[in-house]
Amino acid sequence: MKTPSHTPSSPNAQKEHCSSDVIDIMATLRGPEGCPWDREQTPESLKPYLLEEVYEVLEAIDGKDPVHLKEELGDLLLQILFHSQIASEEGHFSYQDVEKTLGEKLIRRHPHVFQKQDKNSATTSGEVVRQWEQLKQEEKGPNQAAASVLATIPIASPALQRALQVQKRASRVGFDWNTIEPVLEKFKEELDELYEATTNASQPLDHSTTSPKTNTIDPHIESEFGDVLFSLVNVSRFLRINPEEALRKATNKFVNRFQYVESQAIGQDKQIKDFPPEQLDLWWETAKQQEASPSQLPPTLEGPNP
Repeated sequence: MKTPSHTPSSPNAQKEHCSSDVIDIMATLRGPEGCPWDREQTPESLKPYLLEEVYEVLEAIDGKDPVHLKEELGDLLLQILFHSQIASEEGHFSYQDVEKTLGEKLIRRHPHVFQKQDKNSATTSGEVVRQWEQLKQEEKGPNQAAASVLATIPIASPALQRALQVQKRASRVGFDWNTIEPVLEKFKEELDELYEATTNASQPLDHSTTSPKTNTIDPHIESEFGDVLFSLVNVSRFLRINPEEALRKATNKFVNRFQYVESQAIGQDKQIKDFPPEQLDLWWETAKQQEASPSQLPPTLEGPNP
């Protein structure tokens, strides 16, 4: 049992105590007597691990397992600690600086919470988002205020997610349709153009091979396909569906159904190709029937961007 002198006296003291512990552990791992692998890492070498941990957090959320989520959030925090420790060693900033900067930003960007004396404070989610973006622009100062509203969207973002963010930003400054009908018409128009491009292709694709030597990409078809995807993202935005999340779930659904079909074939000591399409369809339908009921509706897409 800890003595009273070692027991934090308040939630804030508990927070500071825990933060200090993990910061010290990270510093030790990077120190002269620490872990060789940890000492060799750089911000560049850690990039794939950071992205991997983000996706593992998403998977834990989908699994609705709080214990697993707690563990994965810890792994994600490790990446933040890692980058902060490296920056501290180079004299740039510390983990405490990261916490302080975040705290100041949260207070500054939420005047409707921390400065309630303003009678014009935001009262709805939509007003909060608009206020957040306005405060972001003001923070940049007069020299940067004229920069494009799209300039801060990371180019390295997943393509569907970046398309969504680009469209949302454009919408916030008034570049948007008012209803979903013209959005659907635009999607249909782009789909028709893709159909026309593929039917008029001078060299039809040979689906029996994936060799790059026999299947060169038609730039026109690729462009039209990209337009279809971009317009479909626009449809998802009006339906308040995150396209990245929807595609991820659809892919997971396909994997689960395919693995069921695969297991049925293996159970008969055969391969999928050994069965007629009718039998594969029956197994596929069985897999669909065994799926759980749909989860709750996804939350709204709108939210402030850091």
